[in-house]
Amino acid sequence: MKIVSWNVRGLGKLRAVRRLRSKMRSVRPHVLFLMETKVSDLRMKRIHQRCGFINGIVVAADGSRGGLSLSWTQDVNISLVSFSSSHIDVHITDSDSANTWRFIGFYGNPITSQRNHSWNFLRSLNTDPDIPWLVAGDFNEVLYANEKRGGRVRSQQQMNAFRAAMADYDLTDLGYSGRWYTWEKGRLARNNIRERLDRGMANSSWISIFPSHSVKHLSHTISDHCPILINTTDSSIARDVSLTFKFDANWILEGDVEGIIQSAWSGLEGDFMSKLSAVSLALKKWCRTLNSRRKVSTNTLTSRLEQLSLEDPSDENLAEILEVKLALNMESDKDELFWEQRARANWFQKGDKNTSFFHKWASFRKRKNTIRRLKRNDGIWVENDLDLLELAKDHFSSIFSSTPVTDPTTVLNSVRPSITSSDNTSLNQPISPEEVLLAVKSMAPLKASGPDGFPALFFPTVLVYRGC
Repeated sequence: MKIVSWNVRGLGKLRAVRRLRSKMRSVRPHVLFLMETKVSDLRMKRIHQRCGFINGIVVAADGSRGGLSLSWTQDVNISLVSFSSSHIDVHITDSDSANTWRFIGFYGNPITSQRNHSWNFLRSLNTDPDIPWLVAGDFNEVLYANEKRGGRVRSQQQMNAFRAAMADYDLTDLGYSGRWYTWEKGRLARNNIRERLDRGMANSSWISIFPSHSVKHLSHTISDHCPILINTTDSSIARDVSLTFKFDANWILEGDVEGIIQSAWSGLEGDFMSKLSAVSLALKKWCRTLNSRRKVSTNTLTSRLEQLSLEDPSDENLAEILEVKLALNMESDKDELFWEQRARANWFQKGDKNTSFFHKWASFRKRKNTIRRLKRNDGIWVENDLDLLELAKDHFSSIFSSTPVTDPTTVLNSVRPSITSSDNTSLNQPISPEEVLLAVKSMAPLKASGPDGFPALFFPTVLVYRGC
């Protein structure tokens, strides 16, 4: 889902509406939140229609000041929670995911002395901290001093109050790509001021649902603020399925995975790597519907348990309740094993596994390992997927390349032999199956052994013990 938040600084002129419509045609967002529209509710509804939005919520301007609007496409289900002159609070359910989450379009008070009232008001909206929620808009404040250049130095007290408020709400800044600032004033170098006033922030529950989110500062030709685009799924990252296969550790808890592996392993004549490739292809095909099947299974078991709990106790009833509980525990074990592998944290084995901190850590690790851009030797940043691959390839090729040595005699004469004849004889002995099994079992079970995507857990558990 694409969400655009923009302080447009007035839509009273036809030219501004045309620029807005042109921008929306190029971005094609599902949800659009606008601030400082400075128009009546009737005119704002017409602007919604001109921009291609059928549904909308309008907070009319007070004369020539303020004004908020939220509009969305027909494939998005939105229900209004509350609104005021500084916010619009809704619940969102989109067609891409079955999750319902909260979105708050927020406009911070532009008067510095009233800024704390904005934070207190936002605190009053945090009635259910467990629900996933996203807050986006113009906060009229910066988090850190490096988010402002030019003009008077921002008060440390103001920034501390903003950071403290975000910490109270469990909100994390979602970052950005593109230009570092979102607001600019002054056309001359001596009076130019730039600040990052607009941003998207979310709690850990929302980040765990959308770990591949992205935020981009877009270019613009109207307003002194730039629009920010929040994408719940970063589609700019190219994903080659053949290169990103990963064996999920929780698959070993599935009853039919053994047959899938054995069939693929024995159905191909070839070397070890060829058989692994056949297994990975079979598993990728098998797991496409696995998540949906698990969800249906969990819902069915939960409904059955509730039904059994309402019945009068009997031997058959109590026995079935025990079976259903065991099945639900198995589904929970699969989920926890998935998160363990995703975080790759040894401390997962100790303490509470199903915590919001753990999910946040797992999602943060994925975001941290995502390379969105690289700088070339000439100082130019590269963001295109193909250019990123080519730049990385050239970099590592230069590192691991060497100039051929014409006469290595001088170097070899300086090396003292450290391997005795008996050592050499021992090293040349054939490798026994017991040594292979011992080596594999000594590896960390959830660390991938190579680019094939199979962790060490796969080999002793599936190949050796199951006779493949």
